[in-house]
Amino acid sequence: MGSQVSKPSEFSKIAAPPDTAAAPAKPAPPATPGAPTSPAEHHLLKTCWSCRVLSGLGLMGAGGYVYWEARKPMKMGYPPSPWTITKMVIGISIATWGMVVMADPKGKAYRVA
Repeated sequence: MGSQVSKPSEFSKIAAPPDTAAAPAKPAPPATPGAPTSPAEHHLLKTCWSCRVLSGLGLMGAGGYVYWEARKPMKMGYPPSPWTITKMVIGISIATWGMVVMADPKGKAYRVA
């Protein structure tokens, strides 16, 4: 009958952040004027052609697989259901996404005023 009640687990204490009073108020500007200023401005997919081709072909292959797997019951003579048609549309959408990645990855063809 002597059940032991375990102690509640103690969370490890996180060290306090260093004193921010010594840090400058503004971050230093980038060394070169063409350097990206934030991760949101990363242009790897625009400049790396092999990355675009690999990503685009992968998406097109995945979309083709989804589409052809949805068509299998139709080839066996079953009538298409709404779910089958939905899967076919999703497959076409994934393949189209692959084409967009290969052709125009981040809307660079459109001018921003």
